[in-house]
Amino acid sequence: MARYTGPVCRLCRREGVKLYLKGERCFTAKCAIDKRPFAPGQHGQGRRRNSEYGLQLREKQKARRFYGVLEKQFGSYYEDAARRQGVTGENLLQILESRLDNVVYRLGFAASRPEARQLVRHGHFTVNGRRVDIPSYLVKPGDVISIREKSQQVSRIKDLVEAAQGKTVVPWMELDLASFSGKVIRVPARDEIDVPVAEQMIVEHYSR
Repeated sequence: MARYTGPVCRLCRREGVKLYLKGERCFTAKCAIDKRPFAPGQHGQGRRRNSEYGLQLREKQKARRFYGVLEKQFGSYYEDAARRQGVTGENLLQILESRLDNVVYRLGFAASRPEARQLVRHGHFTVNGRRVDIPSYLVKPGDVISIREKSQQVSRIKDLVEAAQGKTVVPWMELDLASFSGKVIRVPARDEIDVPVAEQMIVEHYSR
């Protein structure tokens, strides 16, 4: 599957917010959006006039880039969200939060979503005891996500687990570092999803 391989700091600067794609670096003075808080490119510092469509498009792109999802897959998530009962925008964010790579990141087993995607791809995690190497796998309430026994000795994973000590996990999951695992308790509520995206504008974009 195709994947963006360019400089990720350009994505943050284009959207005007931190997407936290480089983990710990995003919290330091080296963060590109702190040093150059304007869009990349020749006309990045120019005055921008966004139409209603342009604003809706930017919200969609921002959500895509937060979760590392390509256009076609994001569209499929929206269609799934629209079929479900409830508010379509909230359903969409809940689906995105349920991706295995995002859950691994939320548990603190990765410093960023791109790193979580790579660790999942390399087969370091199991869901309910079964090895899963698909980052887009959607977990459900009651699922237990664990670091494989062989992977628990990998130096990077050991550092991440140690760094997770004492950190607060999101309220819709439980973390058990003693067993190198976490459990999804329930579907997150909208106010528990800290991604700064105006989901209603995404709905309006797809409803045009």
